[in-house]
Amino acid sequence: MSTNPGFDGLPAKFAQLGLTYDDVLLLPGASDVIPSEVDTTTRITRNISARLPLLSSAMDTVTESRMAIAMARQGGVGVLHRNLSIEDQAAQVDLVKRSEAGMVSNPVTCPPTATIGDVEELCARYRISGTPVVDENGILLGIVTNRDTRFETDPSRPVLDVMTRMPLITAPVGVSKDEALRLLSTNKIEKLPIIDTDGRLTGLITVKDFTKIMEFPFATKDPHGRLVVGAAVGVGEESYKRAMTLVEAGVDFVVVDTAHGHSGGVLEMVARIKRETSVDVVGGNIATRAGAQALVDAGADGVKVGVGPGSICTTRVVAGVGAPQVTAIYEASLACRPAGVPVIGDGGLQYSGDIPKAIVAGADSVMLGSLLAGCEESPGELMFINGKQFKSYRGMGSLAAMQTRGDKKSYSKDRYGLQDVGSDDDLVPQGVEGQVPYRGPLASVAHQLVGGLQAGMGYAGATSIAELQENGQLIRITAAGLKESHPHDIQMTVEAPNYSRR
Repeated sequence: MSTNPGFDGLPAKFAQLGLTYDDVLLLPGASDVIPSEVDTTTRITRNISARLPLLSSAMDTVTESRMAIAMARQGGVGVLHRNLSIEDQAAQVDLVKRSEAGMVSNPVTCPPTATIGDVEELCARYRISGTPVVDENGILLGIVTNRDTRFETDPSRPVLDVMTRMPLITAPVGVSKDEALRLLSTNKIEKLPIIDTDGRLTGLITVKDFTKIMEFPFATKDPHGRLVVGAAVGVGEESYKRAMTLVEAGVDFVVVDTAHGHSGGVLEMVARIKRETSVDVVGGNIATRAGAQALVDAGADGVKVGVGPGSICTTRVVAGVGAPQVTAIYEASLACRPAGVPVIGDGGLQYSGDIPKAIVAGADSVMLGSLLAGCEESPGELMFINGKQFKSYRGMGSLAAMQTRGDKKSYSKDRYGLQDVGSDDDLVPQGVEGQVPYRGPLASVAHQLVGGLQAGMGYAGATSIAELQENGQLIRITAAGLKESHPHDIQMTVEAPNYSRR
């Protein structure tokens, strides 16, 4: 049997040494860099950049519209999970795109025959405080807000009876942001309808959007001022239909998200979506250079790396398959960097210090599951255990995520190649269910994660993500080195906001 000279003369059958985050440290270097002044901007895909190299995982206990909105406002990006019907996932995209829009080009409206109850349902669904009222030709008739309905007790009363009628303060098509803000402030109104010369409603500008711009100046937005959001799809005809529906809903990028991205179905889906749409497409998951190269050749605008590193994933012990994450990221980067395709390190991160390690290994950004599952904005259930708060967290390959319960259909089975399994009793799960400590609002968690990244960049003397990738150096450590890295020889009495012993 031939030998691999790169690995101590062991047979080539055993490939190379696999390293993960606990196996390495980032070496400090000469530095005049102040951590708070570094630039953490990075590319998520070929054409989409974000101020923070953070994505929230496409898991049903991590990312729905609320998390995606919060992530984009902080400067990262959320990827909506696909364990939803096509219509529900598209509605989630729509919620994110409408949440902050500069100008809403397709605002939520209601007809004059709608009832107060109908309007309250719309406002609750889209988290808005009111809606324009238009006729069947789109002509603006008035506007109804919570000010109009606050003291109404009959939900069946038509909005025609309570709305504020035309003439309203409006603006013409093409109004500048400065003029729109002047009209809102001068007239002390919260909503400014945009109408054409025939009186048709073409858009809506709200004071909330200007407030959000000041509150979240580094939010990840598209060219129209709307928050950026991604969404996961699978393979096959139903997933192709899902992808097309998501594109119509305004999704910024699609993630062909499977457990084994180096497969014909994934490569075909990436190529097909690229061929028939203009959105960016991320492919995954892979753990080898060959897998990354195959996705690059298929036209992927981003490659997602990680087979089995997640805290709730059992792929490596159930199937015996995977690659330690630092090595997997490095190998993928060898194919992706020459092609200009960003690498997303998906899973395995336990602490903020793992983020700069992933970037030095070759990642442009990282995708987080367990670190975000405990946030207030995650869809997992909040529970109390022995006086402490926890949120539920489960793998998309867990039995619960793949089961069909009554009318609740699972859209997760095909991620693990189990789409043909008819009975839940025949499922072979590759994940578990659990809980993670409740960690509060995403803003606080993101602050600590980014603070750790900035500190690492300061130690390495890197002013940007590109510099950290290019000049950062990792050193292998032993088990004794890992033990030394953590607090030791004490009984910890108070946990820091960015550290807990796992």
